[in-house]
Amino acid sequence: MRKHSTPPTSVSTVKDNRVRIIAGRWKGRKISFPDGEGLRPTGDRLRETLFNWLAPILSGARCLDLFAGSGVLGLEALSRGAAHCVLVERNPEAVRHLQSSVRLLGASDAQVVQADAKQWVASTHQVFDLVLLDPPFSDETFDAFSLMKVLRQRQLLSPSAWVYIEQSRDEVLPLLQGWHLYREQCAGRVRISLWRIVSEDADQKTFEG
Repeated sequence: MRKHSTPPTSVSTVKDNRVRIIAGRWKGRKISFPDGEGLRPTGDRLRETLFNWLAPILSGARCLDLFAGSGVLGLEALSRGAAHCVLVERNPEAVRHLQSSVRLLGASDAQVVQADAKQWVASTHQVFDLVLLDPPFSDETFDAFSLMKVLRQRQLLSPSAWVYIEQSRDEVLPLLQGWHLYREQCAGRVRISLWRIVSEDADQKTFEG
């Protein structure tokens, strides 16, 4: 009897929608994310750079991952010692994947919220030490500095808070009064930058490099 074989799947058509946590208690674990416009997890190289920058202040930090997407930024922060992270994402399918990832990792210190990032910021009263902003590059309505102003005006940032921004390389943020640009780097079509509040009562920490 003739056997019917299954046609081989072309490697080029198979998408592995998973991203790896680089270091910490969940080192090497992979989390999944769905296909969707604007869902673009931060790559290993840039994530390693960011968390090298953050290493001196990450332990015990209260984090907010806006436009969370895959959640890899917030979950990487928790893996490396942050105390708590709120992951805000409006895409329902992405939220389901986030909730699954949190259960898979046993991340009791993560809170997943399905909401529009800007609307959530306008209504919450939580205070954060680190805010991670990685909006879809296609979102032309997003204004990083306007959101940073709202975060500060609503007193959602601690006196020594940090804000990370990931954006298209073509976008250049002007210096903003009350903020210090600590580090900036470009890789491919992506620009990342790390900002700190300039405050007289800010906790003074020493950074190497």
